[in-house]
Amino acid sequence: MKILAGTDFHGDEEAVRRFGSKAEEVKADVLVICGDITHFGSVQEAKDLLMLLVELRLPLLFVPGNCDPPSLVGVDVEGAYCLHGRYKSYDDVTFLGIGGGPISPFSTPFEMTEEEINDLLTREAEKLSINRWFMLVSHTPPKNTKIDRTYSGKHIGSESIRRFIEEKKPCVVFCGHVHEADGTDKIDGTVLVNPGAARHGKCVLVSLDKEIEVQLDCL
Repeated sequence: MKILAGTDFHGDEEAVRRFGSKAEEVKADVLVICGDITHFGSVQEAKDLLMLLVELRLPLLFVPGNCDPPSLVGVDVEGAYCLHGRYKSYDDVTFLGIGGGPISPFSTPFEMTEEEINDLLTREAEKLSINRWFMLVSHTPPKNTKIDRTYSGKHIGSESIRRFIEEKKPCVVFCGHVHEADGTDKIDGTVLVNPGAARHGKCVLVSLDKEIEVQLDCL
């Protein structure tokens, strides 16, 4: 399976179109969006952008980011599946999602306490029947990693997401949020991937075969 993941489009329609073109180029099997589809935009704007990818007729999974309206969670977007607090399986791959971001000084539209993040992940994980590959799709990175560090050196990831990774051990974590922290890292055996902002022309392709292959790429 080939999974193309992008994050932090921030309302850039051209970036969404380039992401779709990349999906066709690499022959992706599943598309994953890790939030901030809009830049403080409306639910309708998010739906319009997602529909550009729905046209590809590929499985499309997404979580809202902290700059998206929280009401996007409850909106039906035909051809796209919101993973926030839910899971979805394709063949032997299971995806679990968590959107939004931790409480910040900026009071962005979709923020949650660490307790809320922990409760949502824990509750949904109890329902899972884990297939061969288990993946977490999060807008926020786990705390104290290479992929949650800002230009100032501060780690702004989620402690609850890190704890969940340590306990449940997904094979791959897709995330975003910290534009300048694109790259990969590991927590024990879990591969962590922050593609970098799609509006800056970045994405990642993860291929599953006998092993996990991660390729940071450009749109």
